[in-house]
Amino acid sequence: MAVLELKNVGKAYGATRILSGIDLAVEEGEFVAIVGFSGSGKTTLISAIAGLTTPDGGEVLFKGAPVTGPGPERGVVFQSYALMPWLTVEGNIALAVDAVAGRLSRSEKRARVAKYIEMVGLSHAADRRPSELSGGMRQRVSVARALAMEPEILLLDEPLSALDALTRAKLQDEIEAIWAANKRTVILITNDVDEAILLADRIIPLNPGPDASLGPAFKVDLPRPRDRMAMNDDPAFKRLRAEVTNYLMAVGIDAKAAGDDGRRLPDVVPITQAPPKAWREAAASPVEARYLDIWQLRKVYPTPKGPLTVVENFDLKLNKGEFVSLIGHSGCGKSTVLSMVAGLTDISGGTAILDNREISGAGPERAVVFQAPSLMPWLTARENVALGVDKVYPKASPAERRAVVEYYLARVGLGDAMDRLAAEMSNGMKQRVGIARAFALSPKLLLLDEPFGMLDSLTRWELQNVLMDVWKRTRVTAVCVTHDVDEAILLADKIVMMTNGPNATIGGILDIDLPRPRSRKALLDHPDYYRYRAEVLAFLEEYEHGAKPKTAA
Repeated sequence: MAVLELKNVGKAYGATRILSGIDLAVEEGEFVAIVGFSGSGKTTLISAIAGLTTPDGGEVLFKGAPVTGPGPERGVVFQSYALMPWLTVEGNIALAVDAVAGRLSRSEKRARVAKYIEMVGLSHAADRRPSELSGGMRQRVSVARALAMEPEILLLDEPLSALDALTRAKLQDEIEAIWAANKRTVILITNDVDEAILLADRIIPLNPGPDASLGPAFKVDLPRPRDRMAMNDDPAFKRLRAEVTNYLMAVGIDAKAAGDDGRRLPDVVPITQAPPKAWREAAASPVEARYLDIWQLRKVYPTPKGPLTVVENFDLKLNKGEFVSLIGHSGCGKSTVLSMVAGLTDISGGTAILDNREISGAGPERAVVFQAPSLMPWLTARENVALGVDKVYPKASPAERRAVVEYYLARVGLGDAMDRLAAEMSNGMKQRVGIARAFALSPKLLLLDEPFGMLDSLTRWELQNVLMDVWKRTRVTAVCVTHDVDEAILLADKIVMMTNGPNATIGGILDIDLPRPRSRKALLDHPDYYRYRAEVLAFLEEYEHGAKPKTAA
């Protein structure tokens, strides 16, 4: 008998129907991952199961009884860790234990609190307050707090999505270990296909809303415990990964593209036309080889304990038109390198030469796209892009400058939203404006600092396609900082892998010999794709445990 059942569950907010016809049965001890994109209704679904919201139709049953509100048998961990800032780790967890285990003695309660603090590896930080913890540590407190209530079902609503890749991987391992030890029923909401495969017995897509419904279930028939490196070479993993990814793309990106092709056409410049003449003239250069030459780049910050060398001996040479992905663990100095090349951070040693000119300070020939696009919220998309274009093309006519602005807004899919205020745009739309603005400046070098890191998977996949499409037409030399292995392979001609900081440097360079134009679907079927993936994963795993690899003397 199922411990949890949803029968024809629906939920609407006003005139917008979020969920429709949701049927789900979860067996006791099962680990189910529900995979969907932002806006698909995942949080509404988990809230209905938790009893935090009431469905408009259908019913949610726990052990055959209707769910009418929250209960201690259902523990919830949300994406944002709502901890009491004035309480310690121990105090936050004790608060939950006191609420559900009033009959226990004081010593029994302390023992339960200590047990779950140790389970998530925070015994050394039990007396710290949330402000003294990293994001990953705070989320561990949230997990420990939910577990300490000893619920029969653990509900995890994208608990790891805001964390860096290394912290996320560690917490994935801890969640799997906790589940294996206790065999509690778990429902995980995620937008990460690899995370779902690593953890779950069954993966169920939630089709994009409005009127979101569950798609077909994918059984994860892989032996436990599951190892990321070993899975990368497992044919069953590759097959399942392709099936789930292709399904999500079909109900997400492909369906969306089919519905708005007409809206992508610009009003003035046909979508098939090359970049406007003013852009081509500004971007011209006779230099081809060693277009960007970075030599012995070094960055030192003063600290109370003395100078701290963040990056040293960073050597990299790019030919004109190359696209490089820069990858490494958090804190390895990726963004520091990008910032020095952009001229936003002083160079402590070495030099960077672009198109035969030494980089000194910021300049319009280097366009930067940050994780947050930093638009003027009171200006329209057109006006935000035009701010830079008007300065970069002083000799162009108003009509030529307008053509540049409209061409790139159309190329990123905003042909019908040029006059929408930035304040009214979604994060994905804002990032499209940021990409259009960067390309419109006719830069000699495009620098991207985790441009899709704050976005959900569907939006990230969409904008990767947008970026590749616009880059294909301009062939601007580009460096993209990322922590996403698949993104690095999809975009780049070369992947530059950085060792951990401090004293970070280049640990290896991998040439990506895959045909262009690239698509995610085609890469999943390419015989060399998983070989490249294995090489990058092996490098990252080697540097997972500190500044020096675990194999180093």
